[in-house]
Amino acid sequence: MPFGAERLASLLDAADPRWREARITVALSGGLDSTALLHALASIAARELLALRALHVDHGLQPQSAEWAAACRAACQAAGIALEVIRLDLVPGRGESVEAVAREARYAALAARLSDGERLVTAHHRDDQLETVLIQLLRGAGVAGLAAMPARAPLGRGWQLRPLLGVDRSELAEYAAQTGLSWRDDPMNAAQRFDRAYLRERVLPAIRARWPAASATVARSAGHLAEASRLLAELAAGDAAAVLDDGRLTLSGLERLPRDRQVNLLRWWLRREGLRPPPAARLAAALAGFFVARPDATPSLRWDAGEVRRYRGRLYALAPLPALRPPTPVGMPLELGAGLGRFRLVAGREGGLRQDACEGAEIRFRAGGEALQPHPARPRKRLKDLCQEAGIVPWMRDRLPLVFVGGRLAAVGDLWIDAEFAAPAGVAALRPVWEGRPRIL
Repeated sequence: MPFGAERLASLLDAADPRWREARITVALSGGLDSTALLHALASIAARELLALRALHVDHGLQPQSAEWAAACRAACQAAGIALEVIRLDLVPGRGESVEAVAREARYAALAARLSDGERLVTAHHRDDQLETVLIQLLRGAGVAGLAAMPARAPLGRGWQLRPLLGVDRSELAEYAAQTGLSWRDDPMNAAQRFDRAYLRERVLPAIRARWPAASATVARSAGHLAEASRLLAELAAGDAAAVLDDGRLTLSGLERLPRDRQVNLLRWWLRREGLRPPPAARLAAALAGFFVARPDATPSLRWDAGEVRRYRGRLYALAPLPALRPPTPVGMPLELGAGLGRFRLVAGREGGLRQDACEGAEIRFRAGGEALQPHPARPRKRLKDLCQEAGIVPWMRDRLPLVFVGGRLAAVGDLWIDAEFAAPAGVAALRPVWEGRPRIL
C-alpha cells in the first residue's frame, strides 16, 4: 500500500493500539519527512475528529532558523493545525557534539510540553533506522544500542511514537510530490562534518548500490536485537528482585550472580534510574573494584552522564552533582541544582525557626566543624555525627542546606533545628522547606 493516511493509520495502530484515545502532537521540523507526516496525520484527524497539534523546535544554531519556523507555520495553517514554536539558544561547549547537544535539548523541550498520556509522533523512517544502526555499530554499542529506535517509547509524561520505521524515505518523497507539499531542506543534513550526513552522502549510496534492500534487512536485524534486548531486560528484572534493596543494589546480592549477569543488571538498573550507562568495560572494571575495596571505603565510578557510588554494602546511582552555591540571603530560595530541589524558609506559625531570632540569617553549605543541639535536654552534636547516625549518604552531606544566624548553625535543611532557635507552637516562625528533596538516607 502506498504511503498515505490509510497506511499511516495502520502503522499507528501497530505502534500503539490506543493512540486515538490520546492527544496527538507532531514533531515538525519543516523538512520533507515531518511535513509529509503532518499532512497525512491532519487527514486522519479531520476524518476521525482527533485532537492534533504540532511542535517545532528552533535550536538557534542556524541564521535561517526563523525561516524554518515560518515554513512550519505556513504548513500548519494550510492543514488547520495549531503550532507552538519552541525557541532554544544552544551554545555547544568546546569539544561537544553539536548533533548530540541539539538532540538532547530538543527532546528535553518536547518532553516538557507533553501532557499525561499525550502521543508525540515523529517522522523517523526506515532509512533513519539504517543510519542509527550503523552509527551505533561504529561506536561499539551493545544489544540495546543496536536495537536502534523503537516504534513506541515513554517520553516525559507521554509517549513517543515512530510509526514510519517501516517506510522508506522515497515513499514519503513520492507522497509529498503527489500531494503538492513544499518543505525546506536543512543544510546541516548535507554537512559531512556530522556523522549522519557523512553516512548519508558518502557511505549509504555505496551500500545501496551493492545491497539495494539494505534499509529493510538492517531494520529486520534491529528488530531481532530489540527482541534480544527485551529478553535481557526481563532477565535483569528477575535478578533485581533478589538484589535490590530500597532501590539500591546490594553487593552481597550481586556477588551471587555470574559476572555477565552482574553487568547486565547494572546497565538495566542505571537505565531505570534515568542514566545512560557507561561503556561495558568501564562498568565491569568498576564493579570489580566495588567488591575488593576495604569496608569503610566509598569507591565510585564517574562518567559524563552520572556516577555510581558504594556505601555500606550498597550501590547508589546519581546524576552529576552540581557545584555548590555561595551563601544566600534567607529571603531568597536556594536552587540546589539538578535533581537536588529548592530550599527556602516559609513564614507561619506551624513551628520552625523563631522569626525574631533570624535577622541576618544566611543559607549556605557545610564547611566543617558545624554543631547544633536538636533537643534541649540533650547535648550539642557535631553535624558529622548527626549525619552518620541518621545514615545520610556521605556525598549528600556537603549539599545539605544550612541556615546560619550570627555565625551559628540554626537549622539543617528540614531535618534538624537547633533548640535555641526553635519556635514554640503559635509563635511567628520561619519553617524550613526543602522542595524536591532527593533521597539522602
